[in-house]
Order: sequence, then structure tokens, then C-alpha cells
Amino acid sequence: MFKLLTTGFWEAVARLILRNKITILIFVILATVFWSYQWKHMRFTYTEANMLPDDHEVNLTYNNFLDVFGEEGNLIVIGVKDSSLFTVEKINAWNRLSNDFKAYDEVETVLSIKDLQKLVKNTKEERFDIEPFIKDSITSIEQINTLQEELFKKYPFYDNFLFNPETKTVRTAIYLRKDIVNTPARKDFILNTLENKINDFRTESNLDVKVSGMPYIRTLNSQVIVEEISWFIGAALLVTSLIFFLFFRSFRATFISLIVVCVGVMWTFGILGLLKYEITVLTALIPPLIIVIGIPNCIFLINKYQHEVKSHGNKVKSLQRVITKIGNATLMTNVTTASGFATFILTQSKLLKEFGIVASLSILAIFILCLLIIPIIYTFLPYPKARHLEHLNKRWIGGFVNWMERMVRHKRITIYATAVVLLMASMIGINKIIISGSLIEDMPKEKQFFKDIRFFEEEFNGIMPLEIMVDTKRKKGVMKLATLKRMNQLEDLITETPELSRPVSVVSLVKYAKQAYTNGNPKYYQLPTSQENLFISSYIKKSSSDVDLLKNFVDSTGRYARITTFMKDIGTDRMKRIEENINDKIEKVFPKERYDVTVTGKALVFQKGTTYLVNNLIISLSLAIFLISLFMAYMFRSVRMIVVSLIPNLLPLLVTAGLMGYLGVPIKPSTILVFSIAFGISVDDTIHFLAKYRQELQANHWKIRKSVYAALRETGVSMFYTSIVLFFGFSVFTISSFGGTVALGALVSATLLFAMLSNLLLLPSLLLSLERSIANKEVLRKPAIQIIPEAVEDISEDEEE
Repeated sequence: MFKLLTTGFWEAVARLILRNKITILIFVILATVFWSYQWKHMRFTYTEANMLPDDHEVNLTYNNFLDVFGEEGNLIVIGVKDSSLFTVEKINAWNRLSNDFKAYDEVETVLSIKDLQKLVKNTKEERFDIEPFIKDSITSIEQINTLQEELFKKYPFYDNFLFNPETKTVRTAIYLRKDIVNTPARKDFILNTLENKINDFRTESNLDVKVSGMPYIRTLNSQVIVEEISWFIGAALLVTSLIFFLFFRSFRATFISLIVVCVGVMWTFGILGLLKYEITVLTALIPPLIIVIGIPNCIFLINKYQHEVKSHGNKVKSLQRVITKIGNATLMTNVTTASGFATFILTQSKLLKEFGIVASLSILAIFILCLLIIPIIYTFLPYPKARHLEHLNKRWIGGFVNWMERMVRHKRITIYATAVVLLMASMIGINKIIISGSLIEDMPKEKQFFKDIRFFEEEFNGIMPLEIMVDTKRKKGVMKLATLKRMNQLEDLITETPELSRPVSVVSLVKYAKQAYTNGNPKYYQLPTSQENLFISSYIKKSSSDVDLLKNFVDSTGRYARITTFMKDIGTDRMKRIEENINDKIEKVFPKERYDVTVTGKALVFQKGTTYLVNNLIISLSLAIFLISLFMAYMFRSVRMIVVSLIPNLLPLLVTAGLMGYLGVPIKPSTILVFSIAFGISVDDTIHFLAKYRQELQANHWKIRKSVYAALRETGVSMFYTSIVLFFGFSVFTISSFGGTVALGALVSATLLFAMLSNLLLLPSLLLSLERSIANKEVLRKPAIQIIPEAVEDISEDEEE
């Protein structure tokens, strides 16, 4: 394949494009229509981001839990912390609001204060009956006081479940149907029904109702992603086109570039639709990424066209040379950028695989569009006016290039010293980096739903479920007293852990049954003795089907039990210690030959996913470096050249990693992407510089210094332009309300800025210092790929016509 990428090949490409303008334009239009037709298959994700492979042990454990107990993330909670709630009018209004939700098909069950039941001993019939705390509605303040007395002091079973006895915070639990939790029906119910009813209630009652729960959080989080896609695209177009115009001072050139990147965005959405991938927090970044990456392509092509026109005034010859001289270099830079993204395909994470596939295909697509559209459009346009070419003579750009040349010529020791100091400081900073596996850390902190998460964390110790499943390996093994005692010991550990809420399980129900058996005495809220257990079991068996309290905590065979607790938003290190403590307790309490106990839940799966991605970061970055090294090796046929070209691109990555450590930016799913993306983009400048350097070597009869300075002057302007566009383009992501996206934008921007300075100062300095061992005729005379052709056969205007 690479043998085709010669001067002759690109001359043929130039002829093909310039002689078949109309045909190619029709093809581009038809292709755009095709990709637009695929938009109908686009859909937004209705599940949490799962970074783990499907066959990972943690996923298999979680799916096994779901097979036994069904979807666990179906709880929505609404809560109020206001003393005025405990008035007749408002407590009845709260109960009516809770009761109204029962009428909706999307709701499986609702538990509010009005739904709470007393388990009452029926001595005559030797069974348990259930009685409501509130029979109809509350009519007096005395009833409210009695209710508070009973709930807050006499029934520990309900403690911290629907109320906090210390702060008098009350909540209602709304359980959605499990089969709609991961479907569009969940979104419609929450955004249209739930939100409207609660807003109406807030207005009528003047109570500040808080709402949370995983279905609610996921829905509002996804809604923010949807809103931000258009913001990102608009901001990226505005910022990059504004910078482009400031550089070129040409509405025409700016408009052409906007056409190209807008078509590129349409193709990107089409690729998402064709592959039927969901739009996630990662894939939502690709359209603005394509704009940011596409504009530098336009800069290289249009800048070269204007330079050629100014040089000899022949439009057709200029367009031909744009394709032949810049086409191959632009292809190589886009391939290396795409390679940086494509390494995510090998991570085994579905989320990252999809991101890598769509991003790499879109980058190659935007290259093709730039190469086809820009030369063809310019064939129909008049010659650029003198004012459009003024930017080629800007003094401040010349001053910048002169400053770089002076630094490389006279201050190489300073450049090396600065690089070493940065490297040492970065190593110290890297040791300070922490890993974050928080499920909610990247969520928009100024949004009300995030503040509500913190509210429920403070009042009820979290809303992120952590599940423990106990497999007794035999039918009806759960209700054995020995099993219940073992589960109780494990629950004691959970209760003592401040980051976890009070656990709920069959153990709590059995304790409640003993309390009821002793006529409601709260002192006996404890596990029964063996003899008491026999009597209590007989009472339970004789109870009506309405007292089926076990169904949510024990499977139908009685073999499996679940212990449910909720986690605060804690760091990865603390989560690991909690998990280790729980697993240590499980090993001590549950004999492996009799029990199989597993810890799972969405929060744990996410935390494990983050750890998995961090481990894969090294692999994906190493792959990116390896692939790009192969390109360098094939282009320049020199191991030494590979080393010299990698140093200026690895240093910015280390500096960025050091900054993350100093600034306290943790490694997490969003920031993990920074390194492979930035490396794939920053190496583009290296390729442009080394390609021009090699060409200058031949033109200057292998005079090293003269060639380095000539390459620096020639490529410095374009590298500066593209780096500025990329810097401000990625900075667009800092307007996001997602912390991870902000960090991604800021870190990539900073890395690319360091990379530009590194490629313009450190790279030429290395070439000059190591000229005898690197730059020789044998190394650089005949590269495998002719990146910048020495000379091309021009197409005459008559031929083009």
C-alpha cells in the first residue's frame, strides 16, 4: 500500500480530482445524503457507562445477581427536610402525592409513610397480621405526634429507610418496573410525569422536594449530554472559524472550511447511526472533535494554495501542488491521529471500542473530504485577492519564527535544561496522581439533581446501591438460623462503616418478626433463638399472602438472599478498603464449602471499570507509540530518527501527567483519554517538520544546520496556526458542565501547547546536536514514503478544463 504513496501516485490523484470535479461533488453530496439517512438509527444511551468487557468476572457476577433478583437500579426517592411537613395539611398532601404515583403503569410499587405497615401478632389464630400506621388520612396534630413517636422510636425496622429520626427528613421510595429501567419509557416517565407532578407539588405546598435515585440521575445526566452536543458543535465551529478568519482574513476561506467540517460532522453522525452505536458521554465528544481536527487540515491545504498562488500566480498549478505536496503529509498526520484513537479499539471495553472506531473512521473521513472539497471549490472561485494573501507576510509571525530560530541557534543548553527540569518536576507530580472510580464525580455539579445526590448522601448515607448476594447452595437455606446469624455479623460490619447506609435484608425482617412476636417491644428487635424461630416460622406460614415481605430479599427457592446497602460518593482507595474489609469478613463468617457470597452493585462495577481502564491506559498508549513508531520507521528508515521524533512528543505527556498530580486531577475514565489523543495529534507536527527537514537536506546538499533552520521557518507558521486552532478548539470542552469533559479539554489543550513548543524548539535542537549520528545520507536519502514530493509534473489549465 505504502509503495503507492509516491509522487506519481499523488500526481494521478491530483489529475483525478481536478478533471472530475462535478462527478466527485455529486458523489460527496450523495454520500452525505446516505449518511444523513442513517441518523434515524442514532439513539442515546439508557444505561450507565460500563467500561468492563462483557466477559469480565465483575460483570459476570453482576449479571448473575440480576438473573436472580432482577434490575437493582429501579429506585427513585423523593424527600423533604422541613419541619412544616409535620402539619395535617402538608403531611396529607405528601401522602396523596406518593399515592398518585401508584396509578402509573411505569411504577411497580410505592413506599411512603402512609404505606408503612405494623406487623402485629394475632395470638388467637397464631399468625401475623399487618396494620397501617395511617389508616385513611391524618386529621389532627396528635395523630402526627403519635406517628412520629412510633416510627422514630418504636420500630427500628424502618429506621433510616423512609425517614431520618435525627433530622426528621422524610422520603418516599418509588420503584419503577424493572423492564422499563433501561428503555426510553423511563425517560418519558421521569421528564414528563415525575418532574411535572413534583414541580406542581413544590408550588402548591411551598416545600423543597429533593429527587434522586439511579434512574432519575441517569435520565437527567443523559439530558445534559444531549443539550451539550449542540453547544459543543456550535462553540467549536465559532471558535475555530473565528481563529481561522483572524489568520487568513478571508470570509471565503473561512466559509469553505466550515462547509468541509460541517459535512464531516454529518458523516460522523451517520457512522454512529449506521453502526447503531449509542450516543454516550464519550461518543458525544466526537462531532466537535472532528471540527477541531478538521480545521488544521483546511489550514495546511489553503495555506499551501495561497502560498503557491503568490509564488507563481497559476491557479491550476497551485491546486495541483496542494494535492501532490500536501496530500501525502496530511494523510500521514491524519493516519497517526486516527491511530491514537484506534488504540482504544483494543481495550476490550465496549464503551471505548465504540469511541475508538467512530473517532478513527471520522478522522479519515474528514481527511478525504478536505482533499476533495477544498481544491474543487477553489477551481470555481476567482484568484485570491491581495488582502487574502497578506497573512503570509505578517510581521508578528515572522517575529515568532525568528525567536524560535534564535533559541535553537543560540540557546540550546537553555532548551535542554528547561526540558530536564520539566521532566524532573513531572516525575514528582506523577507520584501524586490519584485514581478516582466515583460514579458521580464527573456529573454537572451546578445542576439541581447533583445537589440532591449530596442531600440524600448526607441524610441517608448515599443512593448508589451496593449489593451482597448470599448463595446457600441449597433450597430454603436462607431461613436457616445459622445463615441468618452469619448474615447478621456481616451486617454489623456494614453498619459500622460510615460510608455505607444501614443494610436491609431478610435479617431485618426476621428481627421485625421477633419484635412483633413479643407484642411490638423494640427491645426484642433481634434474631430469635432456635426455639423462638420455630414458633415465629409457624406464625409466618399461617399469615396471609399480604404479609409476603420476603419477596424482595429472598429468591423464590429460598436459596439466595441479598443484603442491600447504599454508598456515599467515595474515592477508589477507600472503596477498595471497604471491599477488602467486607471480603475478609465474608471469608471468616461464611465457610466456602457451604456458601458462595459475592459483592456487586453498580457503584462497584463502575469503580472496577475505572481500575480496568487505568491498567489499559498503559497498553493503549504503548500501542499508539508503537504504531506511530512504525510509521516513522517506514517513512525515514532510521531507528535513531524514531527516538529523536518521540522525545519531543513524550515530554508533553509527562508534563501533563505531572500537572494532573500537582493540581489534584485524578485518573478517571475521562482523563484517561487525554494521553492517547494528545500523542496521536501532537506527532503530526513532528511528521511535517521532519518531512520538510529531509526535503531541505536534499535541496541544500546535506548541509544540516541550513536545512534545520529552513525547515523551521517553512513549517513553523503552519504548526503555529494549527496548534493555536487545536488549543482553542479543545478548550471549547471546558464550557461543559461535566467535570471530566472540562478536564479532558483543558489537559489536551495544555498538552498540545507544550507539544508545539517541544516540536519547534526541542526537536530541531536535537537534530542539530546529534547531526552526525542521525542526519546522514544513508538514513534519509530514500525514505519508504515520499511525504513531500521534490517536483511534480504540472497540469496545464487546458488539461484541467
